[in-house]
Amino acid sequence: MTNNDIQQVKQRFGIIGNNAELNRAIDVALQVAPTDLSVLITGESGVGKEAFPQIIHQNSPRKHAQYIAVNCGAIPEGTIDSELFGHEKGSFTDAKDLRKGYFEVADGGTIFLDEVGELPLSTQVRLLRVLESGEFMKVGSSKVQKTNVRIVAATNVNLVEAVSQHKFREDLYYRLNTIPIRIPPLRERNEDVLLLFRKFASDCADKYRMPAIHLDEGARGLLLSYRWPGNVRELKNIVERISVIEENREITADVLKMHLPNISMEKLPVLASYHADDQKVFNSEREILYQVLFDMKKDVNELKKLVHDIMNGSVAMNPVEGNNIYTPATVSQPSSIHRSSIQDAETIEETLSLEDVEKEMIRKALDKHNGRRKNAASDLQISERTLYRKIKEYGLE
Repeated sequence: MTNNDIQQVKQRFGIIGNNAELNRAIDVALQVAPTDLSVLITGESGVGKEAFPQIIHQNSPRKHAQYIAVNCGAIPEGTIDSELFGHEKGSFTDAKDLRKGYFEVADGGTIFLDEVGELPLSTQVRLLRVLESGEFMKVGSSKVQKTNVRIVAATNVNLVEAVSQHKFREDLYYRLNTIPIRIPPLRERNEDVLLLFRKFASDCADKYRMPAIHLDEGARGLLLSYRWPGNVRELKNIVERISVIEENREITADVLKMHLPNISMEKLPVLASYHADDQKVFNSEREILYQVLFDMKKDVNELKKLVHDIMNGSVAMNPVEGNNIYTPATVSQPSSIHRSSIQDAETIEETLSLEDVEKEMIRKALDKHNGRRKNAASDLQISERTLYRKIKEYGLE
């Protein structure tokens, strides 16, 4: 494909950037579009994977037929087979009518299976049969049906690792991965960061009829050095937030820091850069847990330091009149606080478990969004299915 073809696709589908790997991904999508080969799109959450199945469909002979996008992670495990393949009346408790599944409705078209790594193993078997023979059966039926569907799948997890852990079928992986397309994370597209910032700032200015924000030199440097764990989606959200909240249209580094929630995490090993070939992908769930643990450990260390200072006599805790509140005060004599306080502070680190932290994070996210699981899952950067499973696991229903 020519460079002009790639630029036309970018304009049509709203893709911003000149990164060589991004251009290569678009080029591969255009080349494979006229075929019926299965495509597996990989990339971290927020990189814009959802645009590529549409590029493939709209440039294929199937473009006038149905295009259906399915978020596999958002459908409860008990109903996903029914959603994909349909069900017969009476096949289960709530099956009051015959239902067509997506593979029947999209016959002749394209199905995009987002978060395909979230599919249960039983559903993976059914999907493999569709890929191999174009055959499927409705839930509760013994009748084999045929479908002519082009499948494009996407995932932000390492399927090779999932296969080795027996969480994803190896034969299905190879069927889906006929044509692999990798979308690079924003930290590997440094030349595109400022382009995206200006685009989002301009769009926000037009939408809300206000002057566009712009960055001073220090803020530009900070923007380029940030790792963007949430990728393009995170950048867009931050630009929109700053555009609405900040009155000054020139954004300094100090102002930008206040809107970069993960800035303190930049040097954590878990978020360190890795080579694409080492196949070590840290999912967003684990990154969030490490971030919370890091913050809590920092708080514990500060508490230990304060208790240590009190024990050495450099700080005392004076009561505020009329309240059960104590404030630090410099003294010349050692405090009488028992040494067990130090041991208690040290114990916090030892007894802290990932499960406790995860449970508390989920509870707070649900409270914040008044129980709306979709919003809570988005806030936690995990799929709705994972959140649903965790809620049941921790008894938070």
